[in-house]
Amino acid sequence: MHGNLRTAPADFLAGGEEMSTLMETFDWAGTSIGSMEMWPQSLRTTISIMLRSPIPMVLLWGPDGIMIYNDAYTVFAAGRHPRLLGSKVLEGWAEVADFNAHVMRVGMAGGTLSYRDQELTLHRNNVPEQVWMNLDYSPVIDETGKPGGVLAIVVETTERVQAERRIMAEKDRLSELFHQAPGFMVIYRGPDHVFELVNEAYYQLVGRREIIGKPLLEALPEVADQGFVELLDNVYRTREPFVGHGISVYLQRHAAKDPEERFVDFVYQPIRDGDGQITGIFAEGSDVTERVRSEEHQRLLLNELNHRVKNTLATVQSITSQTLRMAGSTRAAQEAIESRLFALSRAHDVLTRENWDGAWIKEVVKHAMQPFQTAGHSRIHCHGHEVRLPPNTTLALAMALQELATNAVKYGSLSNETGEVRISWHVDRSRERPHLLLTWEEKGGPPVAPPSRRGFGTRLVERSLAQGHLAGEAKINFAQSGVVCTIDAPLLAAHEELASLTSEEAGL
Repeated sequence: MHGNLRTAPADFLAGGEEMSTLMETFDWAGTSIGSMEMWPQSLRTTISIMLRSPIPMVLLWGPDGIMIYNDAYTVFAAGRHPRLLGSKVLEGWAEVADFNAHVMRVGMAGGTLSYRDQELTLHRNNVPEQVWMNLDYSPVIDETGKPGGVLAIVVETTERVQAERRIMAEKDRLSELFHQAPGFMVIYRGPDHVFELVNEAYYQLVGRREIIGKPLLEALPEVADQGFVELLDNVYRTREPFVGHGISVYLQRHAAKDPEERFVDFVYQPIRDGDGQITGIFAEGSDVTERVRSEEHQRLLLNELNHRVKNTLATVQSITSQTLRMAGSTRAAQEAIESRLFALSRAHDVLTRENWDGAWIKEVVKHAMQPFQTAGHSRIHCHGHEVRLPPNTTLALAMALQELATNAVKYGSLSNETGEVRISWHVDRSRERPHLLLTWEEKGGPPVAPPSRRGFGTRLVERSLAQGHLAGEAKINFAQSGVVCTIDAPLLAAHEELASLTSEEAGL
């Protein structure tokens, strides 16, 4: 490559110290451009300018593109220097020969080329590496008026490109995290609070609408009178953040539906520029509707539990005192109290499994009648559609069935071997509010005569359904063929029953 080195001083080589020395001692006669003494003035002038430049430059002279370059280019060439000096460009950079062949064709035809952040794979240190460069190629006109070579300005941009790509990748990663964040995020721009950026969680909160680039009141007109614009204005003006917990907001999440109430925790954080001026507001938060409603439900349950406990204690007290008053003996009183408390307990078990949200009537009847069922063939027949009973109706019905069954065992159709009880029910929807209509009918027992006095059991059946907000009615007919009891009770929803309970406790 280098041939025999000899001294050939030349004034035009003044410039880069390293390359001047190398060029003076290089055997140019061994190349297609000949010895330095034969070089044309155009070549000498171009080399003189190039050697004085701090920018990496390389001259590709002659049809072979013999490489001559300056000190700055040696840094770019790295481990390929000084072997590149005097070599043919297609051989010196063999891994990019096709690229350089195109450069030579265009340049030697008088054309120019310019590339920005051109990516090439070079073997500068005997290993392949990705390199990015700004490349500018222009022809050098010789004494004949035609291109004698191609001058290339080579500025490596690898570090900048890689840094920009890292920044872009980090930006993309942060953007992806922003959009995938479980909580909603919004960036408002300017004093009109224009939507600049929102994530997926925010779209889920407000419904999918075209909001980017629109002011808040234009994008979400339903929030105009809900105080959020005033909050944002205050944060923008005072530069102080705002934190809200469980704030109610009505949003038109579906165009064809009414605004829907949601509850949100959120923070409004002012955004400052480099000079400390407020340019917008960053909002971050969570849709906590389920949490708020759950907490409200828990409060309602606690209120209901307090009421249930009071009612249960009052019921136990009433059962105990009335039973003791009416019982003929201590043992009879004990048995009556136990049976009634067990009936109350079984009803509570049914309600507890349903979180005191009510109970299905078949479960209520099944558990109330369980102690009175005989082994083998049952003499208690139940039928009717499934009906959901509110909690207090459940308790009242369970206690009524307990008293009716106890009476049937002592005096009625279950006191012999052949009598039967038929329990049937349905829902009457012809009135303003649905009503449960239940019938207890005894057959096959001893002849029945109306009692000479009304016992506690009869009063318990009638009063348990008629008391307070239940507003039900129970009628007992002591027909000779068997007792018939009819129950008519309005079916309040659980939340209506609780509201009624709360009103009663408040004295409303």
